[in-house]
Amino acid sequence: MDILYTWQVDQMQTKPQEGNLLDVVSTISWRRFGSTIVNDVTFVANDYGLYYCPSPSETDFTAYADLTLDEVSAWLEAGLDVPSIDADIAVKLELLINPPLVVLPNPWDVPTPPTPDTSGTSGSSGTSGTSGS
Repeated sequence: MDILYTWQVDQMQTKPQEGNLLDVVSTISWRRFGSTIVNDVTFVANDYGLYYCPSPSETDFTAYADLTLDEVSAWLEAGLDVPSIDADIAVKLELLINPPLVVLPNPWDVPTPPTPDTSGTSGSSGTSGTSGS
């Protein structure tokens, strides 16, 4: 099964100041999505967690305003056990595609199709009023 994996960063917590550095990312709230298409149906599963960033050095620091998803994703790739995360997502996708359990309706609750109205009328007769003597 071919799976396309992507990162989503929900939010990043920062330290206002660490040494001479400002707005230093300390924690990343992440999601990793895996998607695959089977018989023209797209299946999506994900895993999520927190990544606690190591303190950066002044030489490899990127200002918060200059961060990109690609750069932050590279931090996640380097700091997390991505093969394990991807394996977990692959299992979730397999369970979506081939569920081990399914819920069927109770056989006695199967609705019967409505019978067509053969009286020739539908709704009100179009007449109203009262009969009086």
